[in-house]
Amino acid sequence: MIREEVWEDTAGQVVRYNLAFINFHLFKRDNGRVLGYDTAHGHAHRHFAGSVEEIKPAGYGDILDRFIAEVGELRLRRKL
Repeated sequence: MIREEVWEDTAGQVVRYNLAFINFHLFKRDNGRVLGYDTAHGHAHRHFAGSVEEIKPAGYGDILDRFIAEVGELRLRRKL
């Protein structure tokens, strides 16, 4: 399952996002979130298999492209 939540301001600019690739077969902890990107705590960060790392702020389109590419790689490998 891929979850995408995006909040925009009145000008249409993305001000917050939450992307998640959920697959309980690949990863059982963290509610099945294998991979995720979000700004839930006021800064951009990446979740992967239970670990969290801060990332450089980037435009939402760049983050989305990175997320989709990584999900594609994970689906091909079918392992962590």
